[in-house]
Amino acid sequence: MAIIEVTIIPIGTESTSISEYVADCHRVLKDSDKIKYLLTPMGTVIEGELSDVLDIIKQMHEVPFSNGAMRVATTIKIDDRRDKVGTMEQKLNSVEIKLDI
Repeated sequence: MAIIEVTIIPIGTESTSISEYVADCHRVLKDSDKIKYLLTPMGTVIEGELSDVLDIIKQMHEVPFSNGAMRVATTIKIDDRRDKVGTMEQKLNSVEIKLDI
């Protein structure tokens, strides 16, 4: 199971706001039943099988182009652990236990 953080930034749009592009990218996530995801203020965290998540990110990367952007910068950070199943919740709980939250 992989946990991947992705940030997709359209470049060369008419506005400095990109929330419409983000919303359109998230429609791709909503249509998938193979992954879990969490929108954050600076990107999106996606959990699932590596090949499934990479396929979805490829689809998301194309969204700004189909909405008129002429350039897209996508940043991907991958945590792919093979010794045990890791989830977004498990990673957060591990830190919270150490903080006595």
